[in-house]
Amino acid sequence: MVNHAFIPVAEPLLAGNELKYVTDCITTGWISSLGKYVKDFESQFAAYCGRRYGIATANGTVAIHLLAASLNLGPGDEVIMPSLTYVATASGIRYTGATPVFVDSEQETWNIDPQLVEAAITPRTKAIFAVHLYGHPAEMDSLRQMAEAHKIWLWEDAAEAHGACYKGQRVGGLSDAAIFSFYGNKIITSGEGGIIVTDDEALAQRAFFLENQGRYQENPYWHPEIAFNYRMTNIQAAIGLAQFERIEELLALRRRNAEHYRRRLAGIPGLTLTPEAPWAHNVYWMYSVLIEDDFGLNRDEVRNRLRAANIDSRPFFYPVHTLPMYNTGQSLPVAEALANKGLNLPSGATLTPEQIDYICDTLASLQGV
Repeated sequence: MVNHAFIPVAEPLLAGNELKYVTDCITTGWISSLGKYVKDFESQFAAYCGRRYGIATANGTVAIHLLAASLNLGPGDEVIMPSLTYVATASGIRYTGATPVFVDSEQETWNIDPQLVEAAITPRTKAIFAVHLYGHPAEMDSLRQMAEAHKIWLWEDAAEAHGACYKGQRVGGLSDAAIFSFYGNKIITSGEGGIIVTDDEALAQRAFFLENQGRYQENPYWHPEIAFNYRMTNIQAAIGLAQFERIEELLALRRRNAEHYRRRLAGIPGLTLTPEAPWAHNVYWMYSVLIEDDFGLNRDEVRNRLRAANIDSRPFFYPVHTLPMYNTGQSLPVAEALANKGLNLPSGATLTPEQIDYICDTLASLQGV
């Protein structure tokens, strides 16, 4: 088999108005956090999620911190979340002094297991933080019922799931507030960037106040409390808006690639493919597989063989409860097993059918080695 040129896990497709809008920022001088593109991007993306308010941020991690800070979380407060997520989900909470409380995942969807959440709720619990891992929505109805019963917040970390749907409703509109990331490998990107979306006017106003150094528009140099500079720049928003204009095309490319993978990889012994629940519309931010024991090689050996064939890949996230700064000593067997076996294959919008065939042929050749 002749090796192809290097195939990255993901790279952005910048084929719309990105250059036009960025050039407009530069030629007009509106390059920082003031400018029309920030407000346009905030309003249009929020509306896409079925929300009234969007507060754009410098990145997704600070969007999490800003959300937690805007609701006055602090020491002694707890937020329940899945352990199998990117570390930023927990760190954004921990920045406030609050404590992330980790629960295990479902085997079926790889997301937070609602059956385990109830037992984790204590008088200190302030929120449940669902994560739509790798583009598949979490099971939200049960979480909503628990949040309402205990009078706590329900949030979504939709950083990896732009456009995903739960029972026909887009993520970002399934909770009290949601965050998204627009990092360079996301379905739509602004290079770096994030956003909070919500219908809660008081929360939106508080988040905007805190991300703008704690100042009021009518008196911009009076700062009544310590706050942050978490704003998105006009250049970031210009790229994000150009990407957003093509979001349905970008989502269709992810779905097309996922279907191609599914056809080619189905039936290979020792591979478990990315799930999609009957009630879910997975956007396949990452096309992921589990390398089971009967594949013949373990996950890391497969990664090394793929790399030798010029195919990049990513392991699943380490469960956050196993990281040194969060190590709780818990046993969360589903999350741990998924993390040990999970592999993200190249998944970007620039991926071609020929590249997918090469990746699948290479994987098939490794089975039973």
